[in-house]
Amino acid sequence: MSDAPATTRSVALVTLGCARNEVDSEELAGRLGDGGWRLIEDAEDADVVVVNTCGFIESAKKDSIDTLLAAADTGRKVVAVGCLAERYGDELAGSLPEADAVLGFDSYADIAARLDDVAAGRPVAAHVPRDRRTLLPVSPVQRPAATADVALPGHAWLPNATVRNRLDDAPVAYLKLASGCDRRCTFCAIPSFRGSFVSRPPADVLAEAAWLASTGARELVLVSENSTSYGKDLGDLRSLEKLLPQLAAIDGVDRLRVSYLQPAELRPELLSVIAGTPGVAPYFDLSFQHASPTVLRRMKRFGGTEAFLDLLARAREITPDLGARSNVIVGFPGETEDDVAELERFLSAARLDAVGVFGYSDEEGTDAVDFDGKLPDDVIAERVERISSLAHELAAQRAEDRIGTRVEVLVEDAAPDDDEIVGRAAHQGPDVDGVVRLVGRGRPARGSIVPAFVIDSEGVDLVAEIAGEAW
Repeated sequence: MSDAPATTRSVALVTLGCARNEVDSEELAGRLGDGGWRLIEDAEDADVVVVNTCGFIESAKKDSIDTLLAAADTGRKVVAVGCLAERYGDELAGSLPEADAVLGFDSYADIAARLDDVAAGRPVAAHVPRDRRTLLPVSPVQRPAATADVALPGHAWLPNATVRNRLDDAPVAYLKLASGCDRRCTFCAIPSFRGSFVSRPPADVLAEAAWLASTGARELVLVSENSTSYGKDLGDLRSLEKLLPQLAAIDGVDRLRVSYLQPAELRPELLSVIAGTPGVAPYFDLSFQHASPTVLRRMKRFGGTEAFLDLLARAREITPDLGARSNVIVGFPGETEDDVAELERFLSAARLDAVGVFGYSDEEGTDAVDFDGKLPDDVIAERVERISSLAHELAAQRAEDRIGTRVEVLVEDAAPDDDEIVGRAAHQGPDVDGVVRLVGRGRPARGSIVPAFVIDSEGVDLVAEIAGEAW
């Protein structure tokens, strides 16, 4: 294998975790392609399998380890990258000898050369973790000038797009706004391995958006660890509200969606832009995490039931049928039955379209590890089941409330040999929310946006009849 020319070497990329990792994988794909590596889908046919891991919570870590072991079982060489590799580095390498290399973000720029070493059997030093919050100035306004020597996955951009290679032809694509986070939530370790918050220059975001549209992406989903912080290190907290109309005006972009909004940072002007700008989906992916003020303060977060309901009400004054989703954590240290009841009260009143429910688990390096009031695993599991059941019931009711309304559906699956046509309305984010099953006359093309009337609901999913004027 070491004697084969680089152009004959093949690599399979396996991506785990969030949409931000998907963007990072497409950067890796672009750099590997430029370095002479041929990308293939089937890991069993590849010379090297690169697993872009997730290191967010315990279940995600386990999935990453299991995926690495499964890749090793194919007999291929295996390389770990991504958040788990960045977070644990040489510790992971020591405990997982099945991996031929464990690489951190600093290796992304020369990833092709590192895989050349792996393929040739040359030793590759495992990444040595460091707290990435220490790599840039504490003051956000000093960061843009200091990022040149700091690896920021998903930020590299060249006009010829050689640093990104789309891994599918889906009509939706993710676009990274920023990396890192300056918040210090007591349950979250992400800032330690993703680093401080750094915005991408608006010109780079606009250029990459135009390129994505040229590849067939009709919906762009803006992602980051905290989209409401965009621009604070560029000297303008209104950067996002200025950028959104420009992105929506790009030729070929039919729908724009913003993810990962912090409720405490959602300024009235930004709320109005998201809820009322043509081409921007009135969709609020809000990181509530809980509704009890007591629990939220222990999490080093702000707000509570009344503040959150007021935020949703102000947005619905502009667009009554907007989409809203969130994630919540139950079983946080010190959480009482009254706190859980408060969360139930909030969810019952909030009319969210989707809610992700997670049970608390200790994460190394976070403040919450040392908190008192830790709850037994069985209590956490019971609360997860209780809140999940309520969330599912409420989301189904919200979907039922949409019967009789008109929706604009982005067609994502319209195979010619399949009768089913599936897409998403503006209130539905990709992968995490429900879908719309289209019925009626005509067969819209994949990637088109068609008007339809909701005639039924199936859990969180909708059934809609294509409007006659669409044809």
